[in-house]
Formats: sequence, structure tokens, C-alpha cells
Amino acid sequence: MNKSIYEVIKEDEEYLMQSFKRWYPFVISHGKGAIVYDIEGKEYIDFNAGIGVLALGHGNEKIISAVNEQMRKFFHYSLTDFYYELAVEVAKRLTSFMPYSAKVFYTNSGTESVEAAIKIARGHTGRQWIIGFINSFHGRTLGSLSFTSSKAIQRKSFSPLLPSTYLIPYPDKRNPLCSDNCTETLISFIEDWIFKKIVDPSEVAAFIAEPIQGEGGVIVPPSDFFYKLNNLLKKYGILLIMDEVQTGIGRTGKMFAFEHFNVTPDIVCLAKAIGGGIPLGAVVGRKEIMDLPPGSHANTFGGNPLALAASKVVLEEVPKLLDHVSSTGKKIIEELKDTKSPYLYDVRGMGLLIGAELRKDNKPFYEGLEKVLYNSFKRGVLAIGAGESTIRIEPPLIIDEDLALKGTKIIKEEIEKL
Repeated sequence: MNKSIYEVIKEDEEYLMQSFKRWYPFVISHGKGAIVYDIEGKEYIDFNAGIGVLALGHGNEKIISAVNEQMRKFFHYSLTDFYYELAVEVAKRLTSFMPYSAKVFYTNSGTESVEAAIKIARGHTGRQWIIGFINSFHGRTLGSLSFTSSKAIQRKSFSPLLPSTYLIPYPDKRNPLCSDNCTETLISFIEDWIFKKIVDPSEVAAFIAEPIQGEGGVIVPPSDFFYKLNNLLKKYGILLIMDEVQTGIGRTGKMFAFEHFNVTPDIVCLAKAIGGGIPLGAVVGRKEIMDLPPGSHANTFGGNPLALAASKVVLEEVPKLLDHVSSTGKKIIEELKDTKSPYLYDVRGMGLLIGAELRKDNKPFYEGLEKVLYNSFKRGVLAIGAGESTIRIEPPLIIDEDLALKGTKIIKEEIEKL
């Protein structure tokens, strides 16, 4: 006998630690493409894609076939102790997208990729300090949490975090430091205050940043910021780590979001979409930087062969979708910008990572966000929030344009009803 939605939710509350937030009572049964179904058979447009994981959508036949074929060979073998060809094949494909000779370290998740990048930066440079940005999200394990600050609850009760870390403002137009020339103001702030008052640049191993802050509210920086930041970092031999866990693998209409900003990071953190729905992460960096000595870093499941089989398909298929992602994203943004509501403060994003921020009396309108998300869910659209009051639209990259606009119009109507 099938359980009801509310029976599943009640048992979830009884048996699972409730350390995460659900936006509405959706219990998935199955999905296909950009459509999902709940356990009572109702159909929904997926504007979440498992927080950007399902780039090729639900039930992709090529991924299913590749994983099934690999399952017949072997499920797992320790890449840290032995070799298998698939790990090299995927690494060769992944590094082919980079603008320099690169190497790969496989992980299981985004937070683990960030942890590995921290160790790589410190190990390579021999320096300890790493600087990040306020309002970022890099994960919730203690190392990555030291740079996560999109909500205070994420850090509450978990101190002390990593020493020799520091967070500075992100180039966000809502930031008081960005009232004039945001880029120049922040670059001067780093060089004239951080490097002269807080830490000498000779002690700084790296800066870590999201090219677009996802969980923080889909915040897109000025187009010249990372280019000028990287020029400053090169002056002092400091590495630039880009956390592309959410923005990478085609999400913004390019394989990596850093390509939009005329910058080449030294280390890139990946996860989410790279495994096509199977847990996989990776750190990709310049060959000369990826030099931790044997025994200094490893894991059991990183580079799991089933996840790599799925990843091989993802890395073959996503480049074919980039133009579609860009054009569909632009039409979604155009549709949302036409919303007639005093509460729609801003629409921003790139490709199919889009945020529509709601504000009331010039303050975050969280109640409005909850209402729009819940009512859109009732009408068959699954979106979630980001930042304090931003609707996050992040469908599978394969979503049909008409379906994407159908879902967008429902969200638009719900904003207008506020």
C-alpha cells in the first residue's frame, strides 16, 4: 500500500535529523526530462534540478545506459590505491575545457572539493592565510564553513573554525562599499587595508570565490572585478580558487562561469552537475599547482566508477547545450523583468541560474518569497529560494524553451498577486 505525502513527511520528521529546510510538501516519485511527479501522480515543472545537479534532466537514457554498463564491470575500486582507465578518460575530457595544462583530483561533493582546494593551495604555496567573501556558500564541513556566510545560522555554534582566514565584502550593488565604482573600491580596500592592516600578502595562499554567488541570492559581480582582482593576486603570488560547484558544467551558458569574466583561476572546484545525479566532485588546477605529495590527501569514494561513467556522458552532452542554455535563460529573464509588481526588486543571473529578488519597504521580503514558492508549487512549478528573499530558477539544462516559459509565467503571476 502506497503511503500518503503527509505520512512520508511525518516519518521523515521522526527518523531524519531536521537540519535542513524544505520549502513545501513535495514528495518525489519519479521524473523524466524537466518534469517530475509526486507520489500521488501530480506533475510538476522542475525549476530546481536537485539544486543544479541534474543538468541532463531526470531519467537520461545515455546516463542510465553508461552506468548500467559500468555496473556489470565493477561498482567500486579504490582509486587511491589502484588504477582504472575511466578515471583517466574523464580527467582528460575535463581538463580539455581548461585554458591551461591541468590535473584533476576527484571528490564526492562540493564541500569536499573546497576542502581539497584549501589543502592544495596551502600545500603548494607554503602559506596559511586564505581570504573569502561575505555572503558566499562553499559548504558546511568545518573547512569550507570557514568561508560560508550566506546566513548566520550556517555558522552558529560551530566555532572555532579554521584559523588564518578572513572574509571581505563581495562586489554586490547592495553593499554600501559599492555605491560608486565597486570594483576599484574593493580592489583598493584589499590592497590598502587588508594587505597593510590585517595580513601581509606574502602570507596569503589564496582567495576563494564563487564567480556568481548562488545560495547568497544569485549575485552577479561587475564584469571587470575578477579580472582586476586576479591581476592584484598575481602581483603577490596569491592563487585564485573559483568555486564552480553550482555555476560550472554549463549552468551559465558556458562550461565554467569564470569564462564570462575574462579571468583564469588557478584552481576550480566542481561537483553537482558533473556527476549527472550521482555524487561526484572534482578539483581541477594548473599542473604545477596540483603537487601535494603522496599520502597527503586522499579519499575512499572519490572517482567512483559509476559516477565517472555518468560524468563521461555529461561532459559529452553539455557542450552541445550551451547556446540553448544562454537563449532560454535570456527569455526567462525578459519575461520576469516584465512583471508588474512593486515587490520585484531585481532580476539577475546568467544562463539557467536566475534570481528574482523580492523586497518590501526596501527590506528583504521573506514572507513574499515563501508565498510565491508555495503557490507556484500548488500550480505545478518547483522552485526554491536563495539569499534572504530571492526566487532561484535553476532547471535542467535540457528544458524545452516553451516549458521554461510556462513555468516562468506561473511564477510571474504569483509575484503579481502579492
